[in-house]
Amino acid sequence: MEHMNFAHPYFGAFIFLLLSSVAFFVTTVLARWVSRKLARLDTEKLKLTIYECGPEVTKQPNKISAQFYLFALLFILFDVEIIFMFPWAIDFKVLGMFGFVEMISFIILLAIGFVYAWKKGALEWHSIK
Repeated sequence: MEHMNFAHPYFGAFIFLLLSSVAFFVTTVLARWVSRKLARLDTEKLKLTIYECGPEVTKQPNKISAQFYLFALLFILFDVEIIFMFPWAIDFKVLGMFGFVEMISFIILLAIGFVYAWKKGALEWHSIK
């Protein structure tokens, strides 16, 4: 206990991190336990019943292409990278030539990633067969 420094400016943040990590773990475990206890397991028959006058439900396998996830991931990636350009645009005059060179290198790296994804066919939508 001699090495503990309770007066450190980040000690409170460290304690808060520990408590929030424990609270997150406990909440996750508790939510999983409660959901398993309260979940109805007989809902499959209900899902297959006819609703009002609709057609008979046929069970279909859920086939979601991995291409959808790749497309969504690329959208988020490029969207977040574009968001990083807004602070630069606001302080463009303050940053001067250094900021200009940094943003040009950022745009070049962004373009290289875009061309790479394009050449790999990640931006083409393939049908499920």
